Amino acid sequence: MKNNNTSAILSPEKSNETPSKIRTLLFILEVCLVISLLVIWFSSDSIRNSKYLWGFLFYSFPSNFLIAIVPHEPIILYFGEFYSPLIVAFVAVAGTLPTEAINYTVFRYVTDLRAFKRIRQSKVVELFKKKPFIALLIAGFTPLPFYPFRFLVVFAHYPIWKYLLAVFLSRTPRYFIIAYVGYAFNIPYYLLIAIFIVLLLAVNAPVVVILIRKKKKKKPDAV
Repeated sequence: MKNNNTSAILSPEKSNETPSKIRTLLFILEVCLVISLLVIWFSSDSIRNSKYLWGFLFYSFPSNFLIAIVPHEPIILYFGEFYSPLIVAFVAVAGTLPTEAINYTVFRYVTDLRAFKRIRQSKVVELFKKKPFIALLIAGFTPLPFYPFRFLVVFAHYPIWKYLLAVFLSRTPRYFIIAYVGYAFNIPYYLLIAIFIVLLLAVNAPVVVILIRKKKKKKPDAV
C-alpha cells in the first residue's frame, strides 16, 4: 500500500515533467530562430531592404498552419523570379518552423482528449512509429499532403525537436527546388494564378465536401 501511495504521489510530477521540457525546448528553438533571423537580416541587404520578403515570411504561417487553407508553392515560384532561390528557401523555412512548432503544441492539447484514444492506438500510428523520421523526410520533400503527419507526430509522442529537424531537412531543399524552377523558367503570371486556384480548390475540396454533407443531413425531408 505504501508503494502504491508513493507512485500515486509521484505520477502527477512525472506527467508535468514532459510538458515543461517541451515548453522549454520550444522556447529555446524559438529564441534560436529569432536570433538567426536577426543575424541574416542584418547581414543581407536584399532581405533587409525588401518589404515583399517580409510579406512572404508572414504568408508562410497561414500556408502551413494546421490544415492549410492556402497553397505556398505558387507564391514560392513567384518570388523565385525576383530573388535568389536560397533566400526564398530560407525565408519560407523560417516561417514554416515556428508555424509547425505551434501546430505541434496545439495538436498536443487536442489529441490528449479521450475522444482520440482509438486513433492513438490505431495501426496507422503504429506504422508511423516504425520509421517516423524517414516518413517525415519523404512527406516533407515530396508533394504528398503533409498535414496528416502533423497529427501523427503528436499521436506517436514524437519529440518536437526531431519533428522540426525533419521539417527543416525536408522542406528547405523542397522550397529551394520550387524557387529555382520559378527563377529558371520565368513562369507567366496567369499560369501562376491558375496553379494557385487549382491548388486552393484541391486543398479545400475535402472541407467543402464535409460541409455540404452536413448541410444535407440537417435538411429536413420534404413532406
